[in-house]
Amino acid sequence: MALTKEEDIQMMLVCKTHLGTRNIEFNMKRYVFRRTADGIHIIHLGKSWEKAMVAARAIVAIENPADIIVASQRPYGSRAVLKFSQYTGAQALAGRWMPGTLTNQITSKYLEPRVLLVTDPRTDAQAVKEAAYTNIPVVALCDTDSPLEHVDLCIPCNNKGKESIALVYWLLAREVQYLRGSLSRANPWDIMVDSFFWRDPEELERQEKEDPAAYQTQEWKQGDDWNAQQGDWAEGGAETWDAPAAGGEDWGAAAAPAADANSW
Repeated sequence: MALTKEEDIQMMLVCKTHLGTRNIEFNMKRYVFRRTADGIHIIHLGKSWEKAMVAARAIVAIENPADIIVASQRPYGSRAVLKFSQYTGAQALAGRWMPGTLTNQITSKYLEPRVLLVTDPRTDAQAVKEAAYTNIPVVALCDTDSPLEHVDLCIPCNNKGKESIALVYWLLAREVQYLRGSLSRANPWDIMVDSFFWRDPEELERQEKEDPAAYQTQEWKQGDDWNAQQGDWAEGGAETWDAPAAGGEDWGAAAAPAADANSW
């Protein structure tokens, strides 16, 4: 467990999970390690990892995974939310939060979850407020400037970077599967953190236009393999086109004289 914690904290450092903002909420001071010369608050990653493990245990306590709602109006968290719901069975609400989802029973999308997990308490303020009206526990990814009103369990981290958000959801999904017994702690999780990263479609199209040589190289390699297969087939064949046919006839010999037209 200690080795896993050290590895996870190293991944948090790489994904810049420890970088906060220049502003700080007074309730978040307990999670701040220090402040840099530029005025940026550094989050204590040890406490972040411990709170993530506590949040995973709270999620596992829910018997039916469909009673867990994971919401994210922030675009950077939309892909991570969908991936988290894929591996844990929770309901993902990525994009705009429809007002009245937890309070208006007339709507067709009315839900009654047991736990609400949000990416940012400030951006998802409508969801947190409705959860407070219906007495639903709220687990939130909180930055140094995030308000903690109506938040029951806070995971201090950088909730503004796409790498940081993806890593926290990846850690939660992995720990949930560990606690449920669907994944053994002896073997590492084969799912990479990169699959939780948010990708901009416009950026992918721009990269394809700027570097079309990569796709041409890939096509050339496929053609090269096809030619190699042809060569293997030609080498493996016992017969050649110059050899006589199986019937013993020589195609290069003169043609036989035609039969008499009057004879049948």
